Amino acid sequence: MTSETDTAADPTAVWDVFRAAVDRELDEFFDSPRNRVPSSPGFPVMWDRIRHQVVGGKLIRPRLTQIAWRSFAGESSTDSGREAECVRLAASFEMLHAALIVHDDVVDRDWRRRGRPTVGELFRRDAVQAGAPEGEAEHAGESAAILAGDLLLAGALRLATTCTEDPGRGRAVADVVFEAVTASAAGELDDLLLSLHRYGAEHPGVQDILDMERLKTATYSFEAPLRAGALLAGAPEEQAQRLARAGAQLGVAYQVVDDVLGTFGDPELTGKSVDADLNSGKATVLTAHGMQTPAVRDVLAELAAGRTTVASARAALTASGAQEAAVAVATDLVDRARATLDGLPLPAAQRAELDALCHHVLNRDS
Repeated sequence: MTSETDTAADPTAVWDVFRAAVDRELDEFFDSPRNRVPSSPGFPVMWDRIRHQVVGGKLIRPRLTQIAWRSFAGESSTDSGREAECVRLAASFEMLHAALIVHDDVVDRDWRRRGRPTVGELFRRDAVQAGAPEGEAEHAGESAAILAGDLLLAGALRLATTCTEDPGRGRAVADVVFEAVTASAAGELDDLLLSLHRYGAEHPGVQDILDMERLKTATYSFEAPLRAGALLAGAPEEQAQRLARAGAQLGVAYQVVDDVLGTFGDPELTGKSVDADLNSGKATVLTAHGMQTPAVRDVLAELAAGRTTVASARAALTASGAQEAAVAVATDLVDRARATLDGLPLPAAQRAELDALCHHVLNRDS
């Protein structure tokens, strides 16, 4: 349900101004503590590298935070002081994203992300150049990445817990962020444990994968920014929860599409290998669907044993209809998200932005 009242401002122009403010907030954060540990020669290097990890992203989470806040802020949306609260909260979610992907790269033993070296890879190279054996260099890189992720996580929590001086709204927002961190850790662990089965008899089912993807990524990327932004604006808890539920549905759909692109996408567009997920035994909706077919089970078992190629496994998944099944799951989730949004009194501009996001989730190629 869309309300009749709406901001006359162009949403794109409003977002451009807000995005610039988020960039400034992040710049100010990274400018301040770089030299706080003058006795550590390595800290400034790490700080510069994690700053590079944060800046220049798509800012999806800040965008969702802003959409939610503007949906319920009313006249406060023109109050620069209140908007500054939203900017700080939005920046915290971008920093949280950076923290979690730095740690995720360690868990997945990835040295590159979207074609660029990870924080861990940069420190691994430093160790190699210093003469360390390969094993020690990898340990140094992974250890440095863990520390970098910890610093980013601390920074994200600091921004989130200081975004407003209002005790009620501040506590509500902090609770959402802490819950998101907890959910992501649980989801990361589930992802790790589910993938240990390596296409065996205990391979997780589709619902297991969807539950994991909600915890690991959808909660902090979609659900929490929408809920926290709404609560910061003073939205009723019931409406904030409904908006968050739509975000969870969208977020899981986004991850399902991400898994499809990880196996069937164009590496030139995604910046990711289409072999890595299958080679690593990653449990996805694709493999969960494929494992229901004996021919696919056999091929994936051969892949796990090193007796066949990723190309053969991909062909078997294609023949089983796994790609179409995964897209159908994502489409259903987006349809459910739209239905959830229909029950909210959202301004027309913000509803249009969320509808555009629904379209993007299903039609993106990167």
